[in-house]
Amino acid sequence: MDWKEHARTTGSALKNWFVAQCYDSLCVAGIWLIGLWIIGVPFAPLWAVMAGMLQFIPNFGAVIAVIGPALSGALSDDSMRFFYVLMLFAVIMVVDGLFLQPYLMRRTAKVPFWAALLVPIVMGIIIPIWGVLLAPPLLAVFYAFKRRNLPVALAKEK
Repeated sequence: MDWKEHARTTGSALKNWFVAQCYDSLCVAGIWLIGLWIIGVPFAPLWAVMAGMLQFIPNFGAVIAVIGPALSGALSDDSMRFFYVLMLFAVIMVVDGLFLQPYLMRRTAKVPFWAALLVPIVMGIIIPIWGVLLAPPLLAVFYAFKRRNLPVALAKEK
């Protein structure tokens, strides 16, 4: 493989990762919108769009996204709305982190479910903050090269 093929493989892997991230952001924004409408939080569409955009920032984006709806819920006439927003946030974090992101990475970037779930945790322990940020695109590139070289390696064995 020459450098052009390496660049092409890396580029397509990063494109697939970006597509998976866009799908994830859209899904998270949709879940936020539905949840905030059910709770009755003012400006629900605004908070949902912001949550979708902030989804591109791993870990910190979701925390930043909850500030607006939580304050909006706290300042509303129903005092329980703040706690409902926090519960919605917890549900979204669990659904997104354990199911949605690994599923989309497997489907779009062809990264196995177990790798998409465990590698960011392990890399976050080994390289705090940076490991979690770099794990998803690195996984996409790693598995793209693994898929690309596997048929060549099998052909050489025969």
